[in-house]
Amino acid sequence: MMHLMEYVIAAVTGWILGGLPWGYWIPRLVKGVDVRAVGSGNVGAANVARAAGGRVALAVVALDIGKGVAAALIGEWAAGPMGAVVAGGAAMLGHWRPWALGLRRGGKSVAVGGGALIAMAPLASVCALAVWGLVFLIGRYSSLASLAGAVSAPILCVVFDAPLPVTLFAAAGSAAIILLHRANIGRLLSGTEHRFQFRGRTPRMGAEQV
Repeated sequence: MMHLMEYVIAAVTGWILGGLPWGYWIPRLVKGVDVRAVGSGNVGAANVARAAGGRVALAVVALDIGKGVAAALIGEWAAGPMGAVVAGGAAMLGHWRPWALGLRRGGKSVAVGGGALIAMAPLASVCALAVWGLVFLIGRYSSLASLAGAVSAPILCVVFDAPLPVTLFAAAGSAAIILLHRANIGRLLSGTEHRFQFRGRTPRMGAEQV
């Protein structure tokens, strides 16, 4: 019974942290913009960049990664390594359907899942982040970079000999991210996906997005 309560604590904590919609709150506070009414309507960092600019998006990314890290660390403190996995998964679920937005659509949990993985498998997560950055710089598609980073994560967990529960977390998270990006995959295949153009310091949408 004690172990069950520890896992419940890990799950609830992860869900609460994941449900903090920084991608909605920060642009609203700083720019007075409701990102749900702009672009894809997603409260993830990519849509924040379109709605409120690169600096605000970077702040949101940092906070989203931070809540993933915090969830996994608290989960590990409460219930050990498996608690970190439970809390990390709950944080991703909470980010997808934030309690603070009435369980309406949130983000696609890429940064949150990456943050949780940082706490559980630092080397694998850093390399997955490098994959994300390389694909984004080459193609300037945030969705494609997210998919590449997600797919590489469980592979890198195997390469760096991460514990099996962590590798399974990375694989499940990768599958969830791919599922949540199915519309983006369709647009990538049809050539209509949003592509960032960097002008000065702020990433802007390309002409095909106007």
